Amino acid sequence: MQVPEETRQVHDEDVKRTVQAQFGRNAAAYVTSDQHANPDKLAELVRWLDPQPTWRVLDIATGGGHVVKAVAPRVRHAVAADLTPSMLRAARAHLDRDGVDNVTYVVADAEQMPFLEASFDAVTCRIAPHHFPNPRRFVEETARILRTGGRFLLVDNIVPEDPELAAFYDHLEQLRDPSHVRCVPEREWRAWFADAGLRVVKAAAVRKSFSFQPWVERMACSADQISAMTAHLRDGSARARDAFRVQFSDDGAPLSFSGWEWMALCERG
Repeated sequence: MQVPEETRQVHDEDVKRTVQAQFGRNAAAYVTSDQHANPDKLAELVRWLDPQPTWRVLDIATGGGHVVKAVAPRVRHAVAADLTPSMLRAARAHLDRDGVDNVTYVVADAEQMPFLEASFDAVTCRIAPHHFPNPRRFVEETARILRTGGRFLLVDNIVPEDPELAAFYDHLEQLRDPSHVRCVPEREWRAWFADAGLRVVKAAAVRKSFSFQPWVERMACSADQISAMTAHLRDGSARARDAFRVQFSDDGAPLSFSGWEWMALCERG
């Protein structure tokens, strides 16, 4: 049965308010997150994007500002956009401390961007779309605001096509963070890109490991949440535990698990 448009819009707004609440509380942790600040990952992103000195670049869902910090010194101007004002303030303080002064900060919804058509030479979005209620709309918006020939670099966690494995991973994320919606399989991303007129130039998926304790601490999880996540990892099928390489200590506490991160570089036709 098709969900009425009004009902869907109410649900989407509820999700976005949850995102704002979650990331508003934990903004500082994302600025200092080793995973998000990983210099090797950021250098690889810059190499793929190959930013040019004349460019105007937008970083959507900028979080702690790590991507825009890596890209801004190489372009004419950058815009850091995020749905959560306190996250933007944390990103600005982070970049101001390091002397990055060619960035504008904009509170913006990734699914309804406040920019005219063909406003940017490049758009980036890293480790965020799994929080978007309508990621296909985000892809359409990205294509709209890119100039012809402009580049779009996406990085996000993905899940296997297998419904059981996808559900196992998404439920784990939702136990930790109620603002998590779902991770999208690679094939679905590729279909949305094609429909929006974005041609995939280069793409790669890599294993991504998570140390359990820092992962839960970044979202300031409660004891009840940690217990629920521990039970989910312990009680999952052997197939799921094997696919996500779940590791436990001798006393049964989760140590680590892994998933997949996908990076894709597109050009707008």
